[in-house]
Amino acid sequence: MTPRAAFRLTLAILAAGTLVLFLLSLTVGPADLSLADSLNALFGGGDGLLVLVMQEIRLPRALLGLLVGGTLGLSGAALQGYLRNPLAEPGLLGVSASASLGAVLALYSGLSALFALALPLMALCGAMLAVLALTAMAGTDGRPLTVILAGIAISSLAGAMTSLALNLSPNPFAATEIMFWMLGSLTDRAMPHVWLMLPFTALGWFLLLRLGRALDALALGPDAAASMGVDLKRVQRLAVFGTALSVGAATAVAGAIGFVGLVVPHALRPLVGAQPSRLLPASALGGAALLLAADILVRVVAPERDIKLGVLTAIVGAPFFFWLVWSERRREA
Repeated sequence: MTPRAAFRLTLAILAAGTLVLFLLSLTVGPADLSLADSLNALFGGGDGLLVLVMQEIRLPRALLGLLVGGTLGLSGAALQGYLRNPLAEPGLLGVSASASLGAVLALYSGLSALFALALPLMALCGAMLAVLALTAMAGTDGRPLTVILAGIAISSLAGAMTSLALNLSPNPFAATEIMFWMLGSLTDRAMPHVWLMLPFTALGWFLLLRLGRALDALALGPDAAASMGVDLKRVQRLAVFGTALSVGAATAVAGAIGFVGLVVPHALRPLVGAQPSRLLPASALGGAALLLAADILVRVVAPERDIKLGVLTAIVGAPFFFWLVWSERRREA
C-alpha cells in the first residue's frame, strides 16, 4: 500500500470512528433512549421531554466533545511541527492557563452568577491577553525557543495568579467551584456555549490547517525551509494565533483538559508517515474521537460521582508517556 493510500485509509477509519462515537454520545446517559428514539427526538419528534433532553443537553455536549477534542488534537500536532518538539502541546503557549485564570476570576468575583456566559467570555479575554503578551515578549522573528520560553513564563504567572485566587477565596464553596471547573468537563453545557466557541474555533482551525506545507518544509530544518521560500514569521503568526483562538475557546467552555494534544499526535504520527501536513487532519479527527470516548466513559463509570473529563484524560495520558519512555529506552538499547 502506498503512503497516500495508507493516509486516506487512516483518515477514513478515524472519520468513521468519530461518527460512531458522536452517535453514541447522543444515546448514552441517565435517560435510557434507543438510537432511533434519540434521533427522532433530536429532530423534534416524540415526547417533548425527550426533545428537550436531546436538543438542550446531549446535542451540545456531543458537539462540544467534537469541537474541543478536534481543537486539542489539531493544535497539538501544529505546535509539535512548528516547534519541532514532540513534547509540545497546546498549554505550552500559556493560553490554557490564561484562559483558566480568566474563568477563575469570573467565579471569584461572582460575575458568573450574574451572567451565564460571563465565565467563558472572561476565559476568552484571558486567552487573548496571553497572545498579546506572548507576541510582545517573543516578537515576530520566528524563533521557536523564544516562543517556548515566553509561553512558559506566561503559563507560570497565570498559574500563580490562579493559585492566589484559590488562596484568597472568600469561602470554601467558591474554592470548590473553581477547583471543579479547572478539572475540565462537558457537563451542563448548552447550545450558547457551542455558538460562543464556534467562530473562534473555525478561524483557529483555518489558520492551523494552512500550516501543512510549511511544517513539511520545517521538518528539514529552519534553514532548509527558508531556502524553500517558507516565511518563518508567517508560520509563527499562524501557529500562535490559530492555537490561541481555538484552544482559548475550548478552554473557555470546557475547562482545562490535558494530554489530548500530546497523546493523539504521538499515536497517529507513525500511521501518516511522520508527515506534518498529513498529521494535522488526522490529529483533529483523533482528538475528537478520544474526547468523545472519554466523555462517554465518564457517564458510564460511576455516573453519580461526576468524574471530571480532565481527570480521565490525565489517567489515560500519563501511562501512554510511561510506555513511550520505555519504548525509547528499548530502541536505544
